[in-house]
Order: sequence, then C-alpha cells, then structure tokens
Amino acid sequence: MNFKHLRHPFSSAGGLEGPAKGMQTATEDLPQNVFPEAGSNKTYNSNIGASRQHDFDAASPEIPSSIKIDGIRKQALETGRNRLLVTGVLFTMAFTVIAGRLVELAITRDAGENYQARIAETFKATKVRADIVDRNGILLATSLPTASLYANPSHVLDPKEAAAKLAQVLPELDPARLSQKLASKKTFIWLHRNLTPKTQFAVNALGIPGLYFQRTERRVYPHGPMLSHAVGLTNIDGKGLSGIENFFNKSLRGDKDGGQERLTLSLDIRVQSLLHEELQKSMTEFRGIGATGVVFDVTNGEICAMVSLPGFNPNNPMTAAGIAGFNRATMGVYEMGSTFKLFTVAMALDAGVVSLSDGYDASKPIRIARFTISDYHGKNRWLSVPEILIHSSNIGAAKMALDVGTRRQQKYLKKFGMLRPAIIELPEIGAPLTPDRWREINTMTISYGHGIAVSPIQLTAGVAALVNGGILYNPTLVKT
Repeated sequence: MNFKHLRHPFSSAGGLEGPAKGMQTATEDLPQNVFPEAGSNKTYNSNIGASRQHDFDAASPEIPSSIKIDGIRKQALETGRNRLLVTGVLFTMAFTVIAGRLVELAITRDAGENYQARIAETFKATKVRADIVDRNGILLATSLPTASLYANPSHVLDPKEAAAKLAQVLPELDPARLSQKLASKKTFIWLHRNLTPKTQFAVNALGIPGLYFQRTERRVYPHGPMLSHAVGLTNIDGKGLSGIENFFNKSLRGDKDGGQERLTLSLDIRVQSLLHEELQKSMTEFRGIGATGVVFDVTNGEICAMVSLPGFNPNNPMTAAGIAGFNRATMGVYEMGSTFKLFTVAMALDAGVVSLSDGYDASKPIRIARFTISDYHGKNRWLSVPEILIHSSNIGAAKMALDVGTRRQQKYLKKFGMLRPAIIELPEIGAPLTPDRWREINTMTISYGHGIAVSPIQLTAGVAALVNGGILYNPTLVKT
C-alpha cells in the first residue's frame, strides 16, 4: 500500500495543523494492523519539510504514537504559547482594573449626589429673591443669576497642579493656600463666588477634575449709594443684612407665604435723588461729618425719601463698614433743639394753658440753680405765643413749659412718640434718651429741645401729627 499521499500532521506544506485532523485522515486509508503492537520498540525518523515517503516495515507497519519536534518549529510553538499566556494575563488585569473603576465610580457618584443634595438644600438657588421697586415701579434692587465655583477635594487628582492652574485664571486666589484647601479631606469647599460668564468659561476650560459650579444669585442695586440705608444690602449668600433687605428677608426669599414677585416701597427715587444731592452740598459747604433728611407724607405716614450721609455702596458690602453703615435717620438720636418748641406750644394750646393772644416776658434770662436760660437772638421784650415760635425764644418756651407742668409734658411727649423707639420697617432703630429724674430744670430745657434726644424719624412723625389734625402715623417705607 502506498502512503505517499499521507502528510505528517506538522508538515511544512500544510502549516501547523491539529494532530487530530491528520491522524483521522491516516486511519481512514490504513488497515487495522498498521498500528504498532504493544511493546514495540521501533522508532521512526521524521524529517520535517522533506518530500520523501516514510519507510514502514511491510511485515508490521507502524505509525508513531508521538512525534519529536526539534529546532525552529519547537521554538515557534513555545513562543506562541508564551505570547498567549502573556496576552491572557494582560486582558485579565485590564478587566480587573475596569471593574474596580466602575465600582469606585458608583460609590463616588452616590457620595457626590449626597453632598450636592446638601448644597442644594443649603443655598436654595432655584428661587430668585424678589425685586424691590419704588412707588412708581422703578427698580431699586434685583437678583442676577451667577455661577459660584466649589470643589470636592476627594475628586481632585493633583491639588498643587490644580491650584497653580486656577491661580492663573483667578489671580486673587493664593496658590499655596488653595493647594492646602484642595488637599483637605472635606467633600465641599467654596473657591470663588459670583463668577462672571467669561471667568466661568475659563475655569471650565482648565478641565480640572473635582471642580464644580453652583448656580447662585448676586444682589444688584442700580442706584448705588443713593438708597443704601433705606433699602440696605444682603450678604454673599443672599441674606438681608440691613435696611428693608433685612426686615423683609423671609418674604423676599419666599420663606413666608410663598414669597412675592416684588416689594413696592413708598420711596420716590426722584425725591430721593434731590434730597441726596442737597444734603451732599450742605455737607460740603459746612464741612459736616454727617447729614440726614426725611421727606414724609403727613396724610398717611409714607416716607417718600430718606437719606443718611455718609453712605455706602451696597454693590460692595465692604464699604458699609464703620460709620458709613450707620443710619442717622433712624438709629441716631440727637438733641433736636428749637424744633421741640412746636410741641411745647401745641401741648400748651391743647391743654388750654395759653391762647394765641397770651404772651411771656422774654426781656431777661432765667437763672435756676447753676443754669442760665437765655435767647440767642433775644428781643428783650414781652413776646406773644406766636412770637415765641417766630423768634425762637428759649425763655418764652421755658416759661410756657412750666405752666404746662412736668407730668403733662411727659404725657404729651409720649403721645407724640418721643419717649419710645420709632416703629418702622427697619432693624436699625435708636432708643430715645430721656432724663432719669424729670425735674423742673428738665421740663424747662426739654421745652426747647435740650435734655432729651430722639431720632430724626421720631421727630418727623411727631411734627406730622401737628399738621394733619393730630393723627400720629407710624412712619412706613412700604407703599400703602
């Protein structure tokens, strides 16, 4: 039988074929006795790649049970197996890393959702703070949406590098201090508040992991210092610090009764502007350290204008420090001087102590104990009740107050609102200063505005009651 057509399973002509396939082909063409008998010691030589036929023993033909591979073929086989082993190990490692990263991301996302939920709960940037407008609808305060930059340090890969990059976009940040903050174990830190759109874009372009933007608001005051004490200002988190912003903080934020679209004040920006301008001129002319003024509607108590100087720019809260943040109109209390003569004459007439035709001797100063009461521009004669006001006579007012009496003077001043703090929609309210012991000398000096200190808003409301038929309105900054 000719076996030339048989090819060794690892012959060069057929490439590297599987042993099972080659052996199956051989057994189909051979008789059953071609396989070596048990215990046979015969060996065969295989010249890989040769074209000659194999020599078989005709009496007992045999096919080798194993084939010995030498040389380059053996090396190639071992190299292939090594490569497969290395490739398998690499793929296993890659899948392990990917699986670990997926687990890490799942945990981190849950943590991120938690702290972002806390941020949303804390800052509540979804509801804009209500606008404040004057009596004619002119905008006095509004909120603009902005973006604020914060970081989750646990997500920052290289704090030092991140700090250096950020400092290039935000030069006001100190790289060393910023690096320490980014290396902390906290999950939330503010980096910069109220970014401009241009700056936000520049920060975002850095592509630093762990940096995020929170939607926030920035309170803006179009008229700057003109309404600083009346309207007030908010802090960086949108909480009212002074003025109307503080007094109506909850309703402006929507924390009470669902909030409101806007708050309309009684102020008229036109009148406010004129008053502000005139007071500034007076301060310059007389080299004053401060000034205040109030324009009051005597028919309903609405304040049309209220200015206190020096003021501050609410768009820059740092300018509200010190005396600039002090509202002289409501918080400052002063001896109002001769303006109190109006109350003295009014209470005397109302009590029936005097009439307009009555008068007092103002020709000589009054000496009581160690005090002397005199007139600055004395007429040195008898003055009627109207003339006491016209010539602003301290002597005449003091004598009139003695006729009214201490108890009755206290009663009337209380009715005029001079003995209690003013009631107005502002947190900055000053308490009046009154004598501990209301003696006769106090009655006389208070008649012309000395020995008692009240706020300008108290005086304004009290005088309004003199000219509106005796109705004392609590001053208000809200349009009725």
